Amino acid sequence: MASIFLIGPMGAGKTTVGKHLARRLCRPFHDSDREIEAACGVDIPTIFDFEGEPGFRRREARMIDLMTRKQNIILATGGGAVLREENRQRLHSRGIVVFLDVNIDVQIERTSRTNTRPLLQHGDPRATLLEMSRQRDPIYRSVAHLHVSTSRQRHRRVVERICRMVEKYERDNSRQATVSASTPKA
Repeated sequence: MASIFLIGPMGAGKTTVGKHLARRLCRPFHDSDREIEAACGVDIPTIFDFEGEPGFRRREARMIDLMTRKQNIILATGGGAVLREENRQRLHSRGIVVFLDVNIDVQIERTSRTNTRPLLQHGDPRATLLEMSRQRDPIYRSVAHLHVSTSRQRHRRVVERICRMVEKYERDNSRQATVSASTPKA
């Protein structure tokens, strides 16, 4: 089974769902933001304070490259990981990408529980999240192999749905590869 990479906006549940999915599939779980923090020795807000978003995105791209080379893992990415083309290519070509989608009201509710999200610290969080969604939603959809809503869904149900979808996706791709291999070339 291929590695599974979770993408989507902040508050979609990538980390929580990823941990549950990893337990369900008996695989290692990684969170790209936590991996960046461990490598730097400081938290994400501190990286933003010192290096700004461009510096953070460079670190994120290096971590996405490193993590997507690992086999048989579950990886939760940061909401903006798909902004760089090289990240999109690496995610899409090295595993199964699952877009965890969430409606704005649930996203506001979930993201308001902490103040550790640098992009929501200034201005109106709802307006910021709506603008991010407008920009990023088409990118998430273009990178993803599978799409699952987490709005008002229990994590267990989301995990079971992902497992079924991944199994079907792999089965369908296996059949397609078999057909392509057995088709004579002209």
